[in-house]
Amino acid sequence: MAISGTRDDSAACLRLVLGDQLNLEHPWLSEQRDDVVYVLMEIRQETDYVLHHAQKILAIFAAMRRFASQLREAGHRVCYLAIDDPLNRQSLPDNLSALLQRYAAEALEYQAPDEWRLDQQLRGYAAQQTIAVRCVDSAHFLTTREEVAEFFGNRPQWTMEAFYRYMRQRHGVLVEPDGSPVGGRWNFDAENRKPWRGDPPEPPDLRPRHDLSALWQAIAQAGVASVGDPQADALRWPLDRSEALQQLDAFIEHGLPTFGDYQDAISAQASRLFHSLLSFALNVKMLSPWEVIARAQQAGQQGLAPLASVEGFIRQILGWREYVRGVYWARMPGYEHSNAFGHGRPLPEWFWTGNTRMACVRAAIGRSLVNANAHHIERLMVIGNFALLAGLDPHALHQWYLGVYIDAFEWVELPNTVGMSQFADGGLLATKPYISAAAYLHRMGNHCGRCPYRQDQPTGPRACPFNALYWDFLARNADALSGNPRLDMPYRQLARMPASRRDALAQQADALRRNLDAL
Repeated sequence: MAISGTRDDSAACLRLVLGDQLNLEHPWLSEQRDDVVYVLMEIRQETDYVLHHAQKILAIFAAMRRFASQLREAGHRVCYLAIDDPLNRQSLPDNLSALLQRYAAEALEYQAPDEWRLDQQLRGYAAQQTIAVRCVDSAHFLTTREEVAEFFGNRPQWTMEAFYRYMRQRHGVLVEPDGSPVGGRWNFDAENRKPWRGDPPEPPDLRPRHDLSALWQAIAQAGVASVGDPQADALRWPLDRSEALQQLDAFIEHGLPTFGDYQDAISAQASRLFHSLLSFALNVKMLSPWEVIARAQQAGQQGLAPLASVEGFIRQILGWREYVRGVYWARMPGYEHSNAFGHGRPLPEWFWTGNTRMACVRAAIGRSLVNANAHHIERLMVIGNFALLAGLDPHALHQWYLGVYIDAFEWVELPNTVGMSQFADGGLLATKPYISAAAYLHRMGNHCGRCPYRQDQPTGPRACPFNALYWDFLARNADALSGNPRLDMPYRQLARMPASRRDALAQQADALRRNLDAL
């Protein structure tokens, strides 16, 4: 059991730091105390609750180790349990009990976890202790757990836009002195839907490369299962606050100016486009949401980025990120089993390999497996769109997203998957199912020209699967969805179709669903 920086073997208080609580700015760290030991653990409990991407495990462990080193350098006492430590009991409660006894500690403190399962586990553990156990705030988010639920009250639909405007005014972000929006509009989303055809070029990837081969070997030898390419000899994700700040600087200079125009674009050639890739650093708390928002707003005020880009980026953090966290805490437990459409098909095998002939899906899943990342349109309108149209089990899809993406922690991933992507909560979060036929994917990307399926064919052996699945989904769910005003146009189109065409689409869709692994 590695104990560094101790003056003796006792400590008045142990402070637990979880792997997504790597916040050097936390109030805990404002003073150095000889009677406090900070505890970090690499445990199978956390690597194994879903099948995680190799880069996710590797990056979190490496960042935890870097954080522990920085604490030691600042004079703090640290106990770090590595994944292969023979005294590591591989569970949070068991390790805590051993360490409390080891240090004869009189108190245990922990920051409020962001995942319901950990919150319940630590609450239950605390209730069994005879020593003082205190939970403190993580000092990261701009809202409380309950604030979103308090804002919406008994409203049947929790529309993010209303909450976003409230947050803008409350925090004075992109608003005039009288509280009205800068530029005269709250939302520039309609201007941020351009396809990208190669110009302007994708910004350079300035992130450092980390050789973590030794750590990866230790993880593998410990028996931790994973999926995806570890890229252990050249991992690109930030491992500390300094690197995350450099990545923020690079985005503000190179990405933000054109982020707005192309935030919904998909490309066969470029995986990053103009996205920030800051969500991992934010979600493990290397960066605070406020400093990221402030930098973007400052760039707009200095004329370094247009308002549409600045607003679109800030909306994701000040609006969407805080909003989905509130939805999560209001709906847990049980939200993870939402299934409004009763979908239950298992994920096709190519979710784990990327080996599908559908070019856009192959690219999105392939990038996810190689990079532990895909941008929001690939997650929502390619992978999620197909999953909803094909009737895949939303809980299985949730576990895949939670494991595969490096920035996926349940508080942010679950509402995005169950609510936004799969409409499995019946419309609490989203105003309509986010579905499309091939025309949208063709308009926003350039995969169709290199795909064996034809985006302009609704039926037949070469017809793009999205087409028949789309129309059949609308037909099968007409009772629940036809009254939705945002779906009025496709339902009017469906009503005008000859019965013979609707039957052909239904037969094509049924054949596709019975042979998903072969697509």
